[in-house]
Parts: sequence; C-alpha cells; structure tokens
Amino acid sequence: MDSLKLKDKTALITGASRGIGRSIALGFAAEGARVAVTARTTQDLDSLVQQIRALGREAVAIPADLLELSTVPGLIGLAERELGSLDILVNNAGLGSSSNPKPVIEFDDEFWNRSLALNLTAPYLLCKAVLPSMIKREGGRIINIASLASRTPQFHGVAYTASKHGMLGLTRTLALEIAKDGITVNAICPGPVQTEMNDRRIQYDSGRLGIEFSELEARLTPIGRRLQPREIVPMAILLASDESAAITGQAFNICGGMNMA
Repeated sequence: MDSLKLKDKTALITGASRGIGRSIALGFAAEGARVAVTARTTQDLDSLVQQIRALGREAVAIPADLLELSTVPGLIGLAERELGSLDILVNNAGLGSSSNPKPVIEFDDEFWNRSLALNLTAPYLLCKAVLPSMIKREGGRIINIASLASRTPQFHGVAYTASKHGMLGLTRTLALEIAKDGITVNAICPGPVQTEMNDRRIQYDSGRLGIEFSELEARLTPIGRRLQPREIVPMAILLASDESAAITGQAFNICGGMNMA
C-alpha cells in the first residue's frame, strides 16, 4: 500500500531557496508531491530542483522577486503551466526584522512598506490568484508561514510583527470565507529557527543586551536551543495532506515551548 501523504499533489512554495522553504519543498517531494519553487536566488533554486528530481519527483524553479507586486499573481499561472493545477500553496517568503531593526520612533518608512509588501501583500495576492482554480476543483490547501511574532511583539521589529499579525488575520478570514469549498487555510508560527536571517537577529539582540551569542541562543526557548528548518516540515505535510480536511483557520506554534497558547 502506498503511504505517501502527498502523492499526485502539486505545490508552489515561495521563499524556497533556503531555510524553512527549502526544507518544506524537500519534505513535500519526499511525500510524493510535484513541486514548483520560487525565490530570487536562481543558483539556490536550481540546486533545490536537482535535489527534488533526484528523489524521482517533478520540480520546476520560478525565479521571482515578490516585491514586484504586479508580477506576483502571474506566478500561479507559471507554476500551473509547468506542473498542472495547484493543490497546495505555501506562502513562506518573508523579510525579517534583522535587516533594519529600530524603535518605532526611528523606524524606516521604506522598510515598513517593503516588509508589509513581501510578508503580507504578496501572500494575499497569491491566495487571490490560486483560489479560482481551487474553488472550481472543490479542494486545496493554503499554508501561511507566519511566526511567533504573529502572537507576541518583537522589540525593534514593528514591521515584521505587524505583518505577521496581519498574516493571521488573512489566514482566518480566508479560511472562514472558503470553508465550504473544500479548501483549508492554516498558519504555522515558528519560533527561532536556525537560518541566516535569524542568525542576524540574534547577533543584533546579543549586542543590544550585552549577552554572548551562544548564551542568548540557549535562552531563547525552554528546550534550550533554536529549531532546525526540518522541524517545521511535519506540520506542513499534515496541513497539506487530505488528513487535514477538518483543520482550517488555525495557527500552530512550533516554538520549543516559547508560547504555550
């Protein structure tokens, strides 16, 4: 008996060249999915596609800058022309606070606009673009990679926090509107994950607080470490699978016990 959870499913994953997105793409492929991946870094995308094809799965790279909002809806059509109708959309691409951390009174307005565009408006546009096909086929899965910052404030990170709080609002409203169409919409809220972006955030906070990087890293979660990107994958696979048909409008913390709500 074939136990692959995503056999014959087709997924588009944004921000897939590194970190959480890359791990989800590989995890989906291992479960039988065809995978379209998008990010700005062509070299990293190409190596990811090679890895997926080595698993015996179909894969396509779609280089794109999601900050060019006028081009974002077209990514759905590009993916579907290559691999067929999309069953799964994973909105993972994002801009973290580590790129320009400042207090609100000094915050950079351009960075605010870029953060909301990439972290919230681009996912909104992708959801709008993929929905007609999903509604017509009466099924689909949308997974938004939010953050623990969608539940709690982040010091000197107002744009990131506001955009991730907004992503939960998008998730819940969309889930309510299309609940009867066989489509689920859920969010995953990771805590600190060992990525380049999070490295820069810890470096900033360690300097701000006068604490060694390794000491601060160990203090971040009750389990005494940061998460690995692969530890986000099992929840993403569940939410992408047929088994999650009754799960919608939810936000799941994967945070090493930082937030137990």
